Formats: sequence, structure tokens, C-alpha cells
Amino acid sequence: MANQEQIIQSLARTPLYQLGVELKARLTSFGGWEMPVQFSGISREHEAVRNTAGMFDISHMGKFTLQGKNLISQLQPLVPSDLSRLQPNQAQYTLLLNPQAGIIDDIIVYYQGEDTTGTQRALIIVNAATTNKDKAWLLQHLNQDEVQFQDISPDKVLIAVQGPNAIKYLQTLVQGDLQTVKAFGHLQATVLGKPAFIARTGYTGEDGFEVMVDPDVGVELWRKLHNVGVIPAGLGARDTLRLEAAMALYGQDIDDTTTPLEAGLGWLVHLDTKGNFIGREVLAQQKATGVQRRLIGLQTQGRNIARHGYQVLSAGKIVGEVTSGTLSPTLGYPIALAYVPTQLATIGQQLEVEIRGKAYPSVVVKRPFYRSKNRVTN
Repeated sequence: MANQEQIIQSLARTPLYQLGVELKARLTSFGGWEMPVQFSGISREHEAVRNTAGMFDISHMGKFTLQGKNLISQLQPLVPSDLSRLQPNQAQYTLLLNPQAGIIDDIIVYYQGEDTTGTQRALIIVNAATTNKDKAWLLQHLNQDEVQFQDISPDKVLIAVQGPNAIKYLQTLVQGDLQTVKAFGHLQATVLGKPAFIARTGYTGEDGFEVMVDPDVGVELWRKLHNVGVIPAGLGARDTLRLEAAMALYGQDIDDTTTPLEAGLGWLVHLDTKGNFIGREVLAQQKATGVQRRLIGLQTQGRNIARHGYQVLSAGKIVGEVTSGTLSPTLGYPIALAYVPTQLATIGQQLEVEIRGKAYPSVVVKRPFYRSKNRVTN
């Protein structure tokens, strides 16, 4: 018991932590943080995001600002995506790769444009558990004489307002037209009379926004959204939502031993339009010869849930492992992601998953498992 108390006391807390306590949220340890896993129940929170609107405290995520006269060209060798295509107020979901093309982290680069002096500015959002690793990697590879790097992670609150009615609830508190913001677009705006960064991004498969503000503004924004009916949601619903949308979770579905081509993230690899970048040789080879394994979507028979770490079987032999799995609240049946040999990754392929010592029939299905009709596109 003493050890458990010591662990809890050592966990970081976001500026919105006390709001979770007030709402009697169930808390859990996640990536070194004490975070709400649920407020009113995972199913209710999940349903709110799919049908109306929910909000998440994602202040634990890493937040870096960068500026410099050659910022984009400095970042280009660090990611497989062509950042030179970004226009001001556009963003790119991409990856930091090691020399073996393993994924150090999945990140979003928000390009804010260039001022009259030629200085380019960007915001990078990274995963909470990898913030220090990512920071060290970026500082190691960027020319710090040319790029000013600032870690603003502790200084800002980040709230994700997600769901088909997210814009309706948020717009009343924002000075600036959110309807003009396209998917992966962003803008500097005013929230409750204070400066804010707002992006049309999220991790739920629904339309929505992520709002970055000072901590005191974040607390007031959370309260006002709650008062008008936006449902507070925790990590439990965030996980079921992102899994239905087949969005990878770093540390489970992708890590520094998986490459983008193995993970089904080949659309982020722009070999034809950009020059050299870390991991390029490995990816070029994999594209030419094919990968040995792939991340697949699985649907398991009945209501038997294939959890992280469960073994995938073919003809009674172990061929892979489940990375994420849940009972889909929207679809009503179990879904999972798993790595298997490429020859078994065809849609319709019959496999089995070992659950509590018994093999259950499963079939490879198309990803994403669920596609919202409410999402905006460019």
C-alpha cells in the first residue's frame, strides 16, 4: 500500500486535475501522469463524442514552439513527410524516425507561417510519455544557432472538444470563425477574451478541436463547456474512440521497433517528393521488397475481446500478437489491431486469437473499423 501511495504522489498532474477530483473522476496512472480514466462511464462518454460532444484534458501532452529563418528545412530531415508543402495555418501528422526507420514518436507539426523578417514558426505536439525523449532528439538534430526551441509543456492547458456538436458549443466562447478552419487547420484566436491556439485536430475519429490556452483560462473554459452540456471524458473513452478509428497508440501499436510501412502509415512517407531523411534507406528498401509483417484490423467472434499482448494464431501456430483491442461501443462487437506476417494480412483472412487459453475465430477486416460521417475534410 505504501508503495502504491508513493507512486501516486510521484505522478504529475495537469492544471485541470482538481476539476476531475470535483467531478469524482476515476483516476489512473498514464505516462507518468495521474489522469481521469472515466467520469460518468466509458460508454456514456464514448457515445457523447460520437453523437453530440465530449471534452478531454490532454494537457499532459508535450508542446514545443520552434522558430527560425530556415525552420522547415531544418525539420525536413527528421520526418518522412514533406513539410515544404505546408501552407501557413496548416498541420501535418507525421513521425520522428530513428536510423532503422523505427518510430520514435508520432507527432503533429503545426506550421504558423513566416513573418516579414523571414522567420518561420511552428508548434509541435508530442505524446506525454515521450516528451523528454522527443525534446532531446530534436535538440540533438536541430541547429540551435538557427532554431529557437522552447518547451511550453508545463505552461499551457490543452483541451480536446470532440464530436459533431463540438463547433456549436465552442464557437460561443471563441472570437474567430471556427467554420473557416479546415481539417488539420489552425488559428490564433481569442477564447474568453484571452489568446488561444485552436486546431481542428483530434484523436477520436470525429470532428472537433484542440484548444491550447493558459491554465486559468483552461479551467474557466472547461467549466463553461461543462455547464452547457459538453460531457467530460477520460482516457477510457479516448482509447475506444481512437481504436474504432484505427488510430495508433504509441507504445502499443507503434514504437521504435516498427516502421511506418509495417504500421500502415505509408501515406506519411513521401519518398518521391523530398530529399534525404533519417530512416529513408530502410524505408526505400522496404518499399522495393515489401515488408515482412503488417498491422491489421481484426474482428473477433462473439464478444470475446482480444487484448494487448494476446497471441494471434494461424493453423494452430503463433503468427503474431494483438497490440490493442476492445469491445467497440459503436459497433457492438470486439475489434483489435495486431501484427501478422504480410501473407496473412489480406482482408477476409481467417485467423484465431488465444483468449484465456482458448482459441477464438477472428477475421482480418478493413481499417478504420468505424468512419464518421461528421468529419470535415479539406
